[in-house]
Amino acid sequence: MKLTQITHHDLDGYGAATVVRSRADVDRIVHVSRYSDVGPVVSAELARLGRAGEPERLLMTDLGLEAPAVAFIRDMVALNARRPPERRHDLVVLDHHASSLDQLAAGGFGLGEGLPAWPDAKRVATGDPAVTVLIDDTRCATRLAFDHGDLFGARDAEPAVAEALAVMVEAVDAVDLWKKERPIFRQAQVLDEVFWDNVSGYIPLGHPWHDRFIGDLLLGLAARLGGGAAPAAIERDAGALRAAIVDAMLAGRPGDDPEATTRMRLAPLLAAAPELFRRLKGGAKLSFGLDSGVFQRVSDAILTSRDAALVINVGRSGSMSFRSTDGSALDAARNFRGGGHRDAAGGRFVANAPTSLADAVDQVSAVLHPPEPAPSSSPFAVLRDLKPRA
Repeated sequence: MKLTQITHHDLDGYGAATVVRSRADVDRIVHVSRYSDVGPVVSAELARLGRAGEPERLLMTDLGLEAPAVAFIRDMVALNARRPPERRHDLVVLDHHASSLDQLAAGGFGLGEGLPAWPDAKRVATGDPAVTVLIDDTRCATRLAFDHGDLFGARDAEPAVAEALAVMVEAVDAVDLWKKERPIFRQAQVLDEVFWDNVSGYIPLGHPWHDRFIGDLLLGLAARLGGGAAPAAIERDAGALRAAIVDAMLAGRPGDDPEATTRMRLAPLLAAAPELFRRLKGGAKLSFGLDSGVFQRVSDAILTSRDAALVINVGRSGSMSFRSTDGSALDAARNFRGGGHRDAAGGRFVANAPTSLADAVDQVSAVLHPPEPAPSSSPFAVLRDLKPRA
């Protein structure tokens, strides 16, 4: 059964993803930066699962259930009721936000039978045995995924990572729940700091290697933490650990230069990734949500290889960056109330900032390459059908 995970874009969300990836085969991971984005994400999943011929498993972790997510759970129950028993999807929701219970109650869901081994866990009565919703505000999502792997078909972690995985769970649980009284709390904060330093600046969200990169980094940090290293030492080691992970990823890759910086080495790989860039009608390449430092290196790789003469990045806040080799950057930026240099300019969306790469492509294309007006829309169209008088 294919497994898709939707999780929050923070340390706990990635901790949960690392646990799941270490204990199950995950086909796809979707990270949600803002709780307000949960609605569009689960709506897309509902449509996709409605079309799926074979049953799949969807795991939601650390999303803080608000009205759209509650409605999605109800819609999943209804979807399964319309499908034959052997084709019903599994939905597993693991959350630790106390407000989720309020939202579920407002949506008509009550509590079901408890779990004797986990007295603080609240199991929600969904009416569908294939839909499991578990809320426990005493454990973070990373720990919930670790403790309830049976709900998503988990296997034992590989012995090589099992010890580090257990330390990571303890560390994330202490930091995410802000349990300052726990002995591990002070040391564990380094995981949070290094996580935010690396989550967007090297292998961006959306690339197939993204979760492997962050997961391996968290496990490496946890191994040092479990070995007794001080936070300052772990922080200093983070760069070497990151380099070792990238070395392993790029081993044997043609054209790789081990003497270059990490971003320089990754740039050609990212530049060729269809998951990160879309080609616009005029030949430009467009990305969404790339870190400024990543975009600078990757756009240079694209322009140097002559894969495109104009490269555009749309930020999650609506800011825009344009790079070119033919002066088109400034021309394009002017369409978005921007300015700058001929080949390096900026602009922004004043309203309705795109929320995804596909959305960015649609909105930018509509401005740079508007569709030709239909001939029938011309005020003179009616004149074409008039015949001159004899």
